Amino acid sequence: MNHRLHIRFEQLERATNRLLTSASDLGEQANQAPGPGQWSAAQVVQHLVVAESGIGQYIEKKLLQAEGLQKGGVGSFLKSRLLRVLLRLPFTRFKAPAYLTNLTPETVPTLPELRAQWEATRRRLERTLNEYPGKFLDRAIFKHPRSGMLTITQTMDFMLDHILHHQKQLERISKQVAVKAVK
Repeated sequence: MNHRLHIRFEQLERATNRLLTSASDLGEQANQAPGPGQWSAAQVVQHLVVAESGIGQYIEKKLLQAEGLQKGGVGSFLKSRLLRVLLRLPFTRFKAPAYLTNLTPETVPTLPELRAQWEATRRRLERTLNEYPGKFLDRAIFKHPRSGMLTITQTMDFMLDHILHHQKQLERISKQVAVKAVK
């Protein structure tokens, strides 16, 4: 695996473990939504598993046609940076893309099941990154629904920021569920 990808992959692993620990710490309340129309901690985890699985599948598909990939340009770089900033702002919220919502099963698995699914998805991503051709590092490989085409490094940055964004959401959920439990 390329050194830069390896560093990002390790950051992704740490962020994922922290998020899963936060969700697990809620115990039975992990399945409790803090309010109407809001996600429970388990639904947040499920969303991240579905998103990462979709990203991995998209990258694998694009690698089959790698010779035709365009280079990531200045526009791609700037859009990627803007996305990173927006995901890190505490008050920013995004609606999940409709296609991702459609891919998400209505029944939410248990946290141990979600952890196992995420582990399998992550190992598949790791294999893809281990085999990622160095000559395509500067090519746009993933189409983000809001910022457009991203290189593999920008995609890894997005994946990390996506988890960190939802980590903040889990912290809010934890506080709200704890307040509801006291009442």
